[in-house]
This record gives sequence, C-alpha cells and structure tokens, in this order.
Amino acid sequence: MRIGELAARAGVSVRSLRYYEQQGLLTSTRSAGGQRHYTDGEVERVAFIQRLFDAGLSSRTIAELLPCVESPSEGNSDAAFERMQQERDRLTRHIADLIDTRESLDGLLAANRAHRETLRAAAVRP
Repeated sequence: MRIGELAARAGVSVRSLRYYEQQGLLTSTRSAGGQRHYTDGEVERVAFIQRLFDAGLSSRTIAELLPCVESPSEGNSDAAFERMQQERDRLTRHIADLIDTRESLDGLLAANRAHRETLRAAAVRP
C-alpha cells in the first residue's frame, strides 16, 4: 500500500509516517518512481509506535524498544523492560519537579491574593 493509504488506515498523518521512516522506526520499499510502499503489517506497527509516543517516549527510545518486537528474545525483552523502567523513573522525577513548581506558584498566588486584599482594604479606608 502507498503512504496515503497507510496514513488513513493507521489514523496518522503522512508527515508522521515520513518522520517515522526518517527516525528508523518504519521502513518501506520504493517503486521505480520513488513512491513508498508498505505491507499490511505496517498498520499494526504504526499503531504500536503511536502507543509508545502516547506514553511519552521519544523516537530514540522507541527505536531502542523495537528490537523486542522485531526479534523477540529474553535478552531483548529484558532490555526493553529496563529501558521502559528508566523512562518511567524519568517521568516520575519530572512529575515531582512539576509538583514542586506548582507549589511554588501556589505560594506566589497566595502572596498576590494577600497583597490584593491589602490594597482593597487600603482603598476602602477614608
């Protein structure tokens, strides 16, 4: 199938498919005219890649995980598990940082509320 059909069947843009190919996540064969052609199995692969992106993984990390799918083995499975655990730990740290940032902003909002109340009270006094 051509790139437009794959995009439609997989629910992604043609641009995304070109990006996936550029990043080594997807391969195609080329016709004599240079058009990309994909197999029916690529629809499932693109859906899997999308799930990985939705989980917050980078294209580099996804490329590291794909051998587990392409060549299932205990070693590849262990490596994929370890890589996903590293990504989860990274996200956990990022979430903690975001919570700290939100708490800092909450402190600034509280200070601003108090300041605004002071200004309102001063404006009401004769």
